[in-house]
Amino acid sequence: MPAVTPSFEIENTYSGLIAGIDEAGRGPWAGPVVAAAVILDRDNVPADLRDSKTLAEKRREAIAADIYARATVSVGVASVAEIDALNILQATFLAMARAEAALARRPGVCIVDGSQKPKLKTRTEMVVKGDAKSLSIAAASIIAKTARDRMMRDLAIDHPHYAWEKNKGYGAPAHRAGLEAFGVTPHHRKSFAPIHNMLYADS
Repeated sequence: MPAVTPSFEIENTYSGLIAGIDEAGRGPWAGPVVAAAVILDRDNVPADLRDSKTLAEKRREAIAADIYARATVSVGVASVAEIDALNILQATFLAMARAEAALARRPGVCIVDGSQKPKLKTRTEMVVKGDAKSLSIAAASIIAKTARDRMMRDLAIDHPHYAWEKNKGYGAPAHRAGLEAFGVTPHHRKSFAPIHNMLYADS
């Protein structure tokens, strides 16, 4: 099945500046959750904007560089400690709020991927599967994904036994093997069941 090509159809229902917001990293066992906000210049849109999950890593990185060059972009991060303290949904909302606050230009509306609404300062509209429908959200999905991937590659340098440079903290076999052999790091989400169960199996 060919990938869906997003458009400005959703953006065209609003006036003024529109920021697309999306996140990366809700599911992994390790690392932060990252959100991005992007305000596109509709007269200077990067090519091949679509859901980041449909793009190969090298292509995604190239498009991300193009987005930074042509659009207003910001990134927000919620740490592992915040994920464990708040829960992953609330930490995701926090990352989105930080991305919104970091924008150099103030949008009139934020369109956010998903169905659960974060508490933002700007008018917020939710778009289910927005990264496949909206060019602005697709751009945000690419920025969030590439930013988080770089963070996980950096963490993998200091913690080489979990293959985070490849699995980005998800529960892949190499990550599981690293946990069994070397245990839990400070970058693991202790509130997530697989990690929690390892730490407290005997309690």
